[in-house]
Amino acid sequence: MCELLGISSATPARVGKLLLEFGRHGGGTADNPDGWGIGFLDAGRLVVEKAPEPAARSARFGRLAESVRSGLVLAHVRKANPRTTRTLANTHPFVRDCCGRSWMFAHNGKVTTLLQPDGCCHPRVSALDGDTDSERAFCFLLEQLVLIFHEGDAQREAWLREVAALSGLIASHGRFNFLLSDGALLIEYGHDRLHVRSEGVDGSSRTVVVTELLDKGPWESFKPGELRVFHAGKELLRLT
Repeated sequence: MCELLGISSATPARVGKLLLEFGRHGGGTADNPDGWGIGFLDAGRLVVEKAPEPAARSARFGRLAESVRSGLVLAHVRKANPRTTRTLANTHPFVRDCCGRSWMFAHNGKVTTLLQPDGCCHPRVSALDGDTDSERAFCFLLEQLVLIFHEGDAQREAWLREVAALSGLIASHGRFNFLLSDGALLIEYGHDRLHVRSEGVDGSSRTVVVTELLDKGPWESFKPGELRVFHAGKELLRLT
């Protein structure tokens, strides 16, 4: 049911080893064959590359994984559930502008109420590109965020608490794990399936979050309904 990988580090670094192992989960060692995407920060700008094909058999994915050098990475391999078309529009991460900046989002889980006309948590004004519950959840969160977002560190916790509450509302109707970033923060919501590891790499701090373990190293599981926020490899906030 899809997999997520997020990386936040103090300095830009090569992350090919992690991405290549993650890519094997895209239709190779795990059944996530319906698309892949890698979003990353490059020279202050969010870049997203993706394709509706198995990452494990994609030469393009392999080349990109080896070349990415960034302090912020958000990757996804897709298992369409419920069954939707294997198209670029349905492939994560999704990117939208809100509150004067670009945001990228990827989701693991299933919230079918988002696809029902009378269901919960529908975006009201956003024009959708695809037909996934994931894109609808992203647009719903951004439409609510625009009402509460404020610039500055002093205001950050207030709007993040609202994001956590909205995420809990969506999760109450299904399964909802996600990664969200504005190019600075890496926001992670673990309904039932996130694991995190913080480590030092080449003298720099780095945090890695995944839905499925990539190795046998020391991983810490999120508590159900926990939201964590990282910046430059360091944890800024933890909400349950």
